[in-house]
Amino acid sequence: MVMVEKLSFALDYYLEQMRFAKSMSMYTIENYAVDLNQFVNYLLEQNVTLLSEVDTRIIREYLRVLASFGYARSSVARKLSAIKNWFAFLVDKKLVGKDPAKNVKGPRLPGRLPRALSVEQVSRLIEVGCAKSADPLRDKAVLELLYGCGLRIGELVVLRWEDIDFAERWVRVRGKGNKERMIPVGKMAIKALYNWRDSCQMGIFLFTGEEGSHLTVRTVGRIVDRAAKRAGLSGVTPHMLRHSFATHMLEGGASIRVVQELLGHESLITTQRYLTVTAEHLKQSYIEAFPRTRGDD
Repeated sequence: MVMVEKLSFALDYYLEQMRFAKSMSMYTIENYAVDLNQFVNYLLEQNVTLLSEVDTRIIREYLRVLASFGYARSSVARKLSAIKNWFAFLVDKKLVGKDPAKNVKGPRLPGRLPRALSVEQVSRLIEVGCAKSADPLRDKAVLELLYGCGLRIGELVVLRWEDIDFAERWVRVRGKGNKERMIPVGKMAIKALYNWRDSCQMGIFLFTGEEGSHLTVRTVGRIVDRAAKRAGLSGVTPHMLRHSFATHMLEGGASIRVVQELLGHESLITTQRYLTVTAEHLKQSYIEAFPRTRGDD
């Protein structure tokens, strides 16, 4: 068995292999790199420089330190997931003899339902939110695709012009694990794309950032946040537009299997969360519309 001892070498090797294998999106790999570098820096502060010195106790202590610094349970759980995947990889490649993270349990997460905007709020976000933007055609195309196609932010930023079929109104999306899926593009989104195409300097990517590369996830987050503030909405995130797409599809009568396919969910269980959201909407509509729920004579 070839053993790896140096923490920095083991981390660099893992991230390099993940990028080469394309088993994760670049967005996920970037997050893993940040989380694992933070963990390695903590280990070095504890004078732990070798993989063989990492044990279950020190991983649990690290999670307690994160919690004491005010990290949300979801953030702690994500960081633990990165650590678990790292050590599972090293064990699988026979680069270490044991997995110290295997039996470490993360914080219990609340079963929060995804929050969705109303149809009217989405319309206001796109129309009002983009009107006074410094780059209104780009921002409108970004928002129309996030909502109209239910894209993950990491999927949006890597879209290329060659992925758009303007004639048939389809977009080819590369999702988690580099899996491709085809999503129809609605009239409003395709119109926004036409307008953006006619006004921009076309490169490889649909939305170009510095030096010809694609926009960063952070930049798209700012586009959404600023549009929301101009539209008088608060707490709107790019992922919330994806939630809104799924919720509005189900409320409009779409099959849950269709929504699963459009979202690129591996499991139907993930998509079923949206059924609870639409059930709550149905209940509220019933209460507001049916007189006997209000005690009317």
